Amino acid sequence: MRQFLLSVILTALIAIASPVLAQNPAEINYDQWDQQAAEAEQLLDGDSASQDQLTKIRAEMIDWRDRFQQGQNANAPRIETVKEQIAALGPAPAEGASEDEEIAARRKTLNDQLSTLQAPRLSAVEAFSRADSIIKEIDNQIADRMATELAQLSPSPLLPSSWTEGVSEAVKLASGVTSETVDLSSEAGGWDQMRDKLPPAFGYLALALVLLTYGRRWIETLPSRLSARASEHSRAVVAFLVSLGQIVLPMLGVFLAIRGLDATGWFGNWSRPFLLALPGAGVIFFGARWLARQMYPRLAVAYDTLNMPERKRAIARNCTNLLGLVFALHHILSSALLPQSGIYESGDAQVDRVPMTFAPGATSVWHFVMIVIAAVLLFRLGNVLRKMPSYNPPDSVRMRDRVLGVAGAGSRLIAVLSVGLGAYGLINLANALIWPWIFTMALISFLILMQDLIADIFDMLSQGQEGAREGLAPLMVGAGLVLLSLPVFAVIWGATGTDLAEYWNRIQQGVTFGGINLSLFGLLKFIVVFALGYVITRGVQRALRTAVLPKTRLDAGGQNALVSGLGYVGIFLAAVLAVTSAGIDLSSLAIVAGALSVGIGFGLQNIVSNFVSGIILLIERPISVGDWVDAGGQQGIVKRISVRSTSVETFDRTEVIVPNSDLVSQPVTNWTRSNRNGRVIIPVGVAYGSDTRRVEQILREIIEDQPTVMIDPPPAVLFRALGADSMDFEIRAILADASGGIGVTSDVLHAVVRRFGEEGIEIPFVQRDIWLRNPEALAHAGAEAAMAVDEEEKKIAAPVQTPSAPATPNRADPRLTFDADMDAGDGDGGDGDGGR
Repeated sequence: MRQFLLSVILTALIAIASPVLAQNPAEINYDQWDQQAAEAEQLLDGDSASQDQLTKIRAEMIDWRDRFQQGQNANAPRIETVKEQIAALGPAPAEGASEDEEIAARRKTLNDQLSTLQAPRLSAVEAFSRADSIIKEIDNQIADRMATELAQLSPSPLLPSSWTEGVSEAVKLASGVTSETVDLSSEAGGWDQMRDKLPPAFGYLALALVLLTYGRRWIETLPSRLSARASEHSRAVVAFLVSLGQIVLPMLGVFLAIRGLDATGWFGNWSRPFLLALPGAGVIFFGARWLARQMYPRLAVAYDTLNMPERKRAIARNCTNLLGLVFALHHILSSALLPQSGIYESGDAQVDRVPMTFAPGATSVWHFVMIVIAAVLLFRLGNVLRKMPSYNPPDSVRMRDRVLGVAGAGSRLIAVLSVGLGAYGLINLANALIWPWIFTMALISFLILMQDLIADIFDMLSQGQEGAREGLAPLMVGAGLVLLSLPVFAVIWGATGTDLAEYWNRIQQGVTFGGINLSLFGLLKFIVVFALGYVITRGVQRALRTAVLPKTRLDAGGQNALVSGLGYVGIFLAAVLAVTSAGIDLSSLAIVAGALSVGIGFGLQNIVSNFVSGIILLIERPISVGDWVDAGGQQGIVKRISVRSTSVETFDRTEVIVPNSDLVSQPVTNWTRSNRNGRVIIPVGVAYGSDTRRVEQILREIIEDQPTVMIDPPPAVLFRALGADSMDFEIRAILADASGGIGVTSDVLHAVVRRFGEEGIEIPFVQRDIWLRNPEALAHAGAEAAMAVDEEEKKIAAPVQTPSAPATPNRADPRLTFDADMDAGDGDGGDGDGGR
């Protein structure tokens, strides 16, 4: 791993230093270039060049353009030297002014040298632009021809005449293959000569049959058997790697079968193209089966890649298997027999085909048949995948579910559109839509599986540590894998190697806006230089904090201020070096920076204020890390001073973030600014009648026994007041560490209670005397209440009277008298409240 990182760093440094270390490129023959460029432009103007000629000219122009790109760095060291010499002479005199003759002559000589040195650069820039223009024109012509070929209208496959041609051409093909096989077998010389060829042929075929039957079944069950023996964290990785044998082992059987069939000598011009197309078809077919097993398994080995109902899973698995079969058949027929658009093959490719050409109607029919079958399967698969987000709860929908949902909806559209285009006769366009889309769906599925594999590998390496699969590292590796797959997507949709090279060249050149050129390599240089600067800065900070500063006399606050300031300076320098190494001219940003300064002044004034306040705190150091401060109504210990805010930890372990501007503009109490000493005041009260001098002596002995109480100045015991309930004393002492004041107070009070108890000194508490002004009235009221309670108990104990003879209310009971009066009042009123 270290060697890999070292190689990456060295490569980046070489790439950064390449403009400086580059030597002058080889001399360019501009006469030869002008001749070839004129011929290419003349050929392009006539629009009569063949595909092979365009490809050849394009390759030549790309070679010339690369030379001119290198020529733009000609004389780079000497040019920089001459520019420095001119700058050393000082600024040129203004118009109408003059300077010393020697300086003027020297300036003229250097300017002439600079013009001479820059001449090859200017010629290279001009020639580069011309070569690039020719390449773009060639690309446009190739794209126009491709569009014309895709839009070519064939006979509709729905016409009866097309079906007649299709059947007759198929019969002609079968007749040609059969007659050729019979002829080749008769030419073999009979059984005596075939006897030597058949045993090896049958041996290859028998071994191929074993691999394609028993071997395939064995390899399909091997992942589950091996994963059962693997550890819990490595089960998924083992199952995936072993499952790749489901492609390798059957393909070995296919190659053995081809070898055996070819050994018979019965395959000629009519049948050999089909035989040579079998390897590609085998990869497609067995790759589709493997993909279906991994994406939609009947029984998952470790976990399900996709969360979906079992019935939908079975439909998707079957559709994927059948799509692989149809795609394999399409590959065989297209490679050996059926003509197709140039999207699938280059014009100069030498492809083995049968010695016959299908009529346009027959070609349209057989392509359309395969398109329809593939479209039906693709539409059904799209129906399943487009509902992927709905198979999961809303809070557990993953990115893959959304991607497959969109891909499923696109599959339905592509399926319908391909059938419609094919039925109309646009067979090339239909082929260019449906088969690349199936490839795209397969690649998306493969990327999902690879992302799971990456997460499983991280999980295995971390021994199942929590969050290892969902960490940032597997996510970034998966994202990088997706970026690396973009060229593969481009190839699927018809891009060639030269197209990819051209795209890469455009990326290298970058884009220019506002006089600033941004390219991929420039961005890479920026990231590498800034990362190196950041790492070096943090390393120096760590070394100072742990090894250097502890050996100095600086306190903790000064050490923190020095380390923080060094960090700001290091990051600033790393940013400047990164911008410069990326080729970004800072002078080009001056106007933009001036325009943004107004917005920064208004919109970011609080952030800027906090930043400046943080710098002031680090320089003036009114507070430092470890200080006990009171700011904004919060008391606590300063834990960290950053560029925007200061972190204060309160005594109840709560972290409070205080903006730096508040610490600079508002009053702040720093209890430990110059030292950690602090005063503690403990009030103590004793009862009246106690010996005050003895109390003073006891309190003095108690406070002097505390280890953190300073002797100079000595503690004091003061008789402060004669209070309403006690005689008030006060202990005052200076502590060596003010942060321990609460603990000292607690220990002192414990000692006071113990010593006062031993000495018989009473600690008073609040007492109140209650005076009764009419005790006779209270006694009479108590007697009446007791009588009322007795009467109530008698009433409860008396037998219940019948309704015909109601009992007379007891006037001695106030509650009964009140109820009776209310009843009487209600009866007289008639329409009173009793009616409610």
